[in-house]
Amino acid sequence: MMKKLSIIAITFFTAAVIISCSDVKRQPGSVYVPDMAYSRAYETYADHSNLTEAGIFYNNQPVAGTMARGEELPFHLTKDAAGDTTNYTAAKLVKNPIDSLSAAEFKETERLYLINCGVCHGAKLNGNGPLYKDGNGPYAAKPATLVGDAKYEAMPEGQMFYSVAYGKNMMGSYASQLSRKQRWMVIKYIKLKQAASKASAAPAMAATPAKDSTAKK
Repeated sequence: MMKKLSIIAITFFTAAVIISCSDVKRQPGSVYVPDMAYSRAYETYADHSNLTEAGIFYNNQPVAGTMARGEELPFHLTKDAAGDTTNYTAAKLVKNPIDSLSAAEFKETERLYLINCGVCHGAKLNGNGPLYKDGNGPYAAKPATLVGDAKYEAMPEGQMFYSVAYGKNMMGSYASQLSRKQRWMVIKYIKLKQAASKASAAPAMAATPAKDSTAKK
């Protein structure tokens, strides 16, 4: 008799456990901070029509005044409309936020320059890159001579940044290839190269004897 009662008790206990577990799966308890457990985020390219229907404004654009991660050096000037040069001219007053490059930064920036700029402007910044190649390359027009041409040596860094960001004349925009920080670094690299070229030319000019203006003809 005791054996039969034990079997019956075990059977009821097992059934109770199964039912209890089944109830837990069907009716879960409350979740603490559900927004953290179950994401309610909307994917960028998902259908947002339900938000509009609910009276919620959403235009897929970042909030005004904010910036994306990694874009810590904002450039406040937008691209000029066709035929307008207002912002290109205003860019002259924009200062480069990067005032120097460490040895490691210089090496990295040189790499970025050679990959993105050297193909046109040349490894020596003389406008004789592989695409021009002394006039024998696929591009007939000689790119800008960044070192050795007074026009580009005098060009303010902000105006250079505008040209790299939005493109200018035959040069297209490099905003998708270089981040804002990288663009400023490349421009600083160009200015350092220009300064170094002038410094190396100065002793040679000083060694040339000046002509005596009092000498008899």
